[in-house]
Amino acid sequence: MSHPSPHPRRTRRSVTALLSAATASALLSGCFAGGGGEAGPGSGDDGERIRVAMMQPPRSGLSPLSDDAFKLSRWSTAETLVRLDPDGDALPSLATGWRQQGRTWTFTLRQGVTFHDGSPLTSSDVVRSLSAAATASPKPRILDGVDLTVRADGPRSVTVTTTRADPLVPQRLSSPQLSILAAKAYRGRSVNPVGAGTGPFVLVRADGTSSATLDRYDRYWGGRAKAPGIDVRYVPDGTARAAALRSGEADIVEAVPVSQAGLLDPALVTEVPMPRTNTLYLNTERGAFRDPALRAAAREAVDARSLVAGVYEGRADRADGLLGPALPWAAKLRTPPRRTAAGDPKGATITIGTFTDRAELPEVAQLLQQQLSKAGFEVELDVREYAHIEADALAGKFDAFVLSRATVLDSGDPAAYLYSDFAGDGSFNISQLSDPAVDSALSVAATTGTGEARRKAVVTAEAAVLATDAAVPLLHERVIQGDAENVVDAAHDPRERELVTIDTYVR
Repeated sequence: MSHPSPHPRRTRRSVTALLSAATASALLSGCFAGGGGEAGPGSGDDGERIRVAMMQPPRSGLSPLSDDAFKLSRWSTAETLVRLDPDGDALPSLATGWRQQGRTWTFTLRQGVTFHDGSPLTSSDVVRSLSAAATASPKPRILDGVDLTVRADGPRSVTVTTTRADPLVPQRLSSPQLSILAAKAYRGRSVNPVGAGTGPFVLVRADGTSSATLDRYDRYWGGRAKAPGIDVRYVPDGTARAAALRSGEADIVEAVPVSQAGLLDPALVTEVPMPRTNTLYLNTERGAFRDPALRAAAREAVDARSLVAGVYEGRADRADGLLGPALPWAAKLRTPPRRTAAGDPKGATITIGTFTDRAELPEVAQLLQQQLSKAGFEVELDVREYAHIEADALAGKFDAFVLSRATVLDSGDPAAYLYSDFAGDGSFNISQLSDPAVDSALSVAATTGTGEARRKAVVTAEAAVLATDAAVPLLHERVIQGDAENVVDAAHDPRERELVTIDTYVR
């Protein structure tokens, strides 16, 4: 597999990107032609449908119990009991209010809500959806370390009870992986969201890994969407996504690669600091990095500044920790962790894995290969599409793995991310880390009440993780989104939960 040069000059990159864009534009021509397909509930003929080019195709058939749930959220088709404000505080959505009594939270459901199949939202629907998530294998990561039970408390009220008091229950229930769907979604072995949400747009067709079609749902409890529908195409190639915006083939393009952002009209590009960290995960269970001294040697060999300057062209922030500038309180509370002395890596052979879906990561891996090789490691790369590499990464088959990871994606609180990625029983523990001090710090962070005390506990947990060198934070990304000049009110969400909303339209 060929990879981008690790030391691109801006002029060569620009010329190459322009040629690639022309080819990609030709390949994409007509990809949104005839948008909309079959009409569905609430479809209209006023205004233009919104054409969206998305980065990653579904990996789990758009199941809300997987990361595909965030597509359903970004299309405004599936909703949760709670939503988050910009500060991460819980606000009403399908639930209008809630109260806590010990380990139990009671949520009052909004009246007048219907699913896209016309059936009314009831407490039994909430129990069904949340129970399916709580008993799924694997669990949605927002429930890592959390056991909860849900029961109806009358037709318009549900209670959620956890095994121990959890101050973050409302924030957890804002995760798109805990969306509430109609009964029809749960027939069969998988969860099928087609025509089963409550949002302003109804998913009328999902064509595997190629496209999706959504129409306006005129019975939406929050009013009528301004756009008649959304036509989605999955375009993993970043150059092709940018070309779709440049050529007018797409109205909204997510995750514009850094290499393409400078080639687009600046008026079409929005850049927002986001809680997303590029991290080099080191396998603590097998291979060279079982040795803490060699993990320390890898950490000292990494030069993150050159990654920011050479790969991201300054459109990123060098990482001082796992939590970046999108959480400004982390830097204020952080103190340097205790570090293991570096050993001699001469002759140690390692394989670094990463994926092509995020255009910069293969180039990051190549630069890391050079840096670690210079330090004495013998380094091989394994680069594939994410869908073909995730299982091996989670199974610990790499010595190191480069990952772009959202740190507050689910709850607006980083404790869930830290637990998922670094707890001994975390569901996304690529480092295969099992460390009592880390587990203890993560447990304290998870149970501390919201506010300053919780923020301090989170930073303490971060320090415990960094002290193991199981993860070498590299840089913090920024959202680079492309919107055509005639797009109005597209969301620019650092958490990547919103994209097309009830207010978005093409004029």
